[in-house]
Amino acid sequence: MTDYAASVAQALLDIGAVGFSPQKPLTFKSGLISPVYVDNRRLIYWPEQWRTVIQGFQSLLITAKLDLDVIAGVETAGIPHASALAFAARLPSVFVRKQAKEHGTRSRIEGGSVSAKRVVLIEDLVTTGGSSLSGVDALRAEGALVEHCLAIVSYGFHQSVKAFDEAGVHLHVLTTFPIILDVAVGQGKFAKEQQAVILDWLADPEGWAGRHGFV
Repeated sequence: MTDYAASVAQALLDIGAVGFSPQKPLTFKSGLISPVYVDNRRLIYWPEQWRTVIQGFQSLLITAKLDLDVIAGVETAGIPHASALAFAARLPSVFVRKQAKEHGTRSRIEGGSVSAKRVVLIEDLVTTGGSSLSGVDALRAEGALVEHCLAIVSYGFHQSVKAFDEAGVHLHVLTTFPIILDVAVGQGKFAKEQQAVILDWLADPEGWAGRHGFV
């Protein structure tokens, strides 16, 4: 575990960004049905905890020895973190639209040129990796060199690991959901029964809903 993994997990727990709802599970954009969620959009309201995340990203850039020219954020949740990190690192920043706008340049990249630039993509949360890798595709289509993606949290699903590997992108995360769970259980934020449900879901996220009668 890195020095910042537990502190970032703690920051997310402190601001109530992690929730547990086994009776009314949520459906992710990817279609997965989950009894837990991480809402990193809350971070921008909590400056001290957000600072922990940005400092974690700064440390990650150093420890991973990443050479980069531009920092990009995925619309919408990745944008504030990419912008704050770029400002702190004194680097240019762009953001990647989910889809091209229907007027003007029709580009998915906003902020400046990424052609022949080494770009690191910032994401807030990785589940299956679909939205992140769509952003990578958009950057590469504009001539960017993208080999790394940084995220605040990953669930660590095999599907996402395989997707990033096939795309030739190294995924670096500040913390993982299992680490968040360990910190939460250690502080009594989750009961043992809740932990069992979450671990059951983490072990088989695609089959969990069917086994529990939610599909």
